[in-house]
Amino acid sequence: MEALRLVLRYAHLIGFALLLGGAIVQYLTAKLRINPAMLWGAVIQVVTGLALAAPLRGGGDAEPSPVKLGVKMLLAVMIFVMVFFSRKRADVNRGHFLAVIGLTLVNAAVATFWR
Repeated sequence: MEALRLVLRYAHLIGFALLLGGAIVQYLTAKLRINPAMLWGAVIQVVTGLALAAPLRGGGDAEPSPVKLGVKMLLAVMIFVMVFFSRKRADVNRGHFLAVIGLTLVNAAVATFWR
């Protein structure tokens, strides 16, 4: 089970890299639109996040807080919805685009700093 958890965590990090990297590339090109890397990153984040939240461990103090998991899931779903429904637009509003980046960074911060 530990190997499965590590593979899921690795895939989760790849999803984060796709989402944030795709967003930064689009921001630097000054054409704000949702690219396929952002969409795939958001999908991977939600799917692997759900799998990581499943009780794969035997219990004990290594289990993450249910409140933390709920906050992270809410943020991940918000990001996915913002990316999914804006993916076909030629241009995305600057505030909307920066919100996707901001929520992605907040989600990573919750994962890192909330113990």
